[in-house]
Amino acid sequence: MVKYTRIFLVVMDSVGIGEAPDAEKYDDLGADTLGHIAEHMNGLHMPNMEKLGLGNIRELPGIKKTDKPLAYYTKMQEQSAGKDTMTGHWEIMGLYIDKPFRVFPNGFPKELLDELQQRTGRSFIGNKPASGTAILDELGKEHMETGALIVYTSADSVLQIAAHEEVVPLDELYNICKIARELTLDEPYMIGRIIARPFVGQPGSFKRTPNRHDYALKPFGRTVMNELKDSGLDVISIGKIADIYDGEGVTQSLRTASNMDGMDKLVDTAQMSFTGLSFANLVDFDALYGHRRDPKGYGQALEEYDARLAGLFPALREDDLLIITADHGNDPVHHGTDHTREYVPLLVYSPSMKNGGQELPLRQTFADIGATVAENFGVELPPHGTSFLKELQ
Repeated sequence: MVKYTRIFLVVMDSVGIGEAPDAEKYDDLGADTLGHIAEHMNGLHMPNMEKLGLGNIRELPGIKKTDKPLAYYTKMQEQSAGKDTMTGHWEIMGLYIDKPFRVFPNGFPKELLDELQQRTGRSFIGNKPASGTAILDELGKEHMETGALIVYTSADSVLQIAAHEEVVPLDELYNICKIARELTLDEPYMIGRIIARPFVGQPGSFKRTPNRHDYALKPFGRTVMNELKDSGLDVISIGKIADIYDGEGVTQSLRTASNMDGMDKLVDTAQMSFTGLSFANLVDFDALYGHRRDPKGYGQALEEYDARLAGLFPALREDDLLIITADHGNDPVHHGTDHTREYVPLLVYSPSMKNGGQELPLRQTFADIGATVAENFGVELPPHGTSFLKELQ
């Protein structure tokens, strides 16, 4: 019997809550995304997350521990090898990644770009790790003058291709990215995502548009989302969820332009009639503030998100479950521009929890979320993870 008719799963992209036990392996000792942001802000103002129990997971400046948290709370440790978006999300839905996706700290091999140029008729400039906005300032003018595509990467396993929408039509950019995806599916490349990064504007005032598109590797096995969809249940993707899973297990996809747009669409789905999962990723925390090492912007984004939660709570029904978590860390005061290997918070709330929540045991894997979703809807449980459904009173 289904306990909750609808589950709303929100991934606050990169909102880690302190270094993981194996952080040293990833050069991430001392990483603490939420803690360092809260210190930099002289205390975070997040009253809604505070009521849920965020301050009960651990002490955070500005966020108090509450005697009567509304949600069940704990933190989760990642088991997969890696600290990127795909690894974290795939584990949430029950898949382990034993071998990290390949990264390219010195740029991509010449033979790959030569093949891509031959197949597309476009030359390439850049080819190095870079901030998506900084590289536009550096190479945008040259791109507009020559038509050469801007290629860059990051600490993630990504190949990003930027082009001005008035120089390279979107259809052409997307097709080029599809060709790049085809060339990098297997060894020796095994790149997690190819990302189309269209932009507009003039030198000195370039701006990326919401027409970004990700071309991800397909998950290496079935996820809980596949089980839900194949059982006739709804799986609504909000933001880049559909891209992360390459559409696998998704019944409806809602694209978003920002965190606030993502929250609006989450509230919209709460006002829809469906049975299954509404799964949202809020990417701005990671893309706009974590990678750019902007603790103040990150903190303001967290407070804006918290304020928008006030519009979600009244839309939730007695038979709804809200799960809030993250997929990795991205400490904006840590060295470099990389993700950070951290614990992530877990808050689980339903309006039916009249007596409030309490602490859950530490979760040894993100896959506990997938196992809980699967048990709730009576579909096949993933091979990894332990459901906490029965612990929710």
